[in-house]
Amino acid sequence: MSISAFEHPYLSGLVGDEDVSRLFSVEAEVSAMLAFEAALATAEAIEGVIPQTAAERIAEVCAEFVPDIDALKVATARDGIVVSDLVKQLRAAVGGEAAFHVHFGATSQDVIDTALVLRLKSLSALFLERLVVLATAIDDLDEKFGVRELMGRTRMQAAIPITVWDRLRTWRAPLERHHQRLQTFFDNGFAVQFGGAAGTLDKLGDAANGVRETLATALDLADQPQWHSQRETIAEFATILTLITGSLGKFGQDVALLAELGDEIALSGGGASSAMAHKQNPVAAEVLVSLARYNAVQISAIQQSMVHEQERSGAAWTLEWLVLPSIAAATGASLRLATELAGNIQSLGVAE
Repeated sequence: MSISAFEHPYLSGLVGDEDVSRLFSVEAEVSAMLAFEAALATAEAIEGVIPQTAAERIAEVCAEFVPDIDALKVATARDGIVVSDLVKQLRAAVGGEAAFHVHFGATSQDVIDTALVLRLKSLSALFLERLVVLATAIDDLDEKFGVRELMGRTRMQAAIPITVWDRLRTWRAPLERHHQRLQTFFDNGFAVQFGGAAGTLDKLGDAANGVRETLATALDLADQPQWHSQRETIAEFATILTLITGSLGKFGQDVALLAELGDEIALSGGGASSAMAHKQNPVAAEVLVSLARYNAVQISAIQQSMVHEQERSGAAWTLEWLVLPSIAAATGASLRLATELAGNIQSLGVAE
């Protein structure tokens, strides 16, 4: 049994998303944190901060290192962060003189935030692909049914006849805008976090900017001065995801209402009732509405997590950890379900 419906043994079949879950798994997070440590050592060697031999040894170990997860759990309960013990374990694995150069000039937040950004960039690539697939599915509906008549409804009442395409356009047009927003963010919004103890990179002196730039290039991230207490970028990304689920919720609500009327849409797929064998419930449509409303609530917590006191906030940071993965999971499930739903529409509008 799981506290989260997104990872529940059977509820995850409804609202879960395996691809998103993998990106937020402990394996993915540890891999991203080790990628940061390896890239940092390489960048510092290039800029003459640490010996090249040390960087090579650190990168070699990071490529194969598997930490003691139980020890990380105990340390996180004590320290509030995972990185202290991870670095301790990594230094022990590296050994020798090179161990002293592991994590040099960095702080825990540099590791955790950059590891998050690396995974969010992969998440964005996944969602960009899904938005295209969904838009294509709606285009297929237009090709099949677009010229048919459909009753337009305003304020839940019959208004005037429209075409199926008129309704499809309200589902598809937002997808193009969301794709553009997400593509822009993918291209420019994911920046390396590297500020050291208090954001000043004090240990690196004149080499600080060069190391950060080289580190960003190695990780294929934007180069930007530390942003560890400035969380509007995270909030902006979460907002884009919430906009996506909101639009898909409108799609789901429209389909559910069409299914209620029964004479303008035909759906295939599941939705069986244990009590009424004749029913075929519009499950995917209903869940799209639920996920839209879920994310609409969660985004307020992300806004709250922007309030970082001074140079670092443990409280705001922890709140972000609690909320952001579930927003991503809800978005992944929404895109999956919306594409499934579009494919299950067997007829739409009134045939001549």
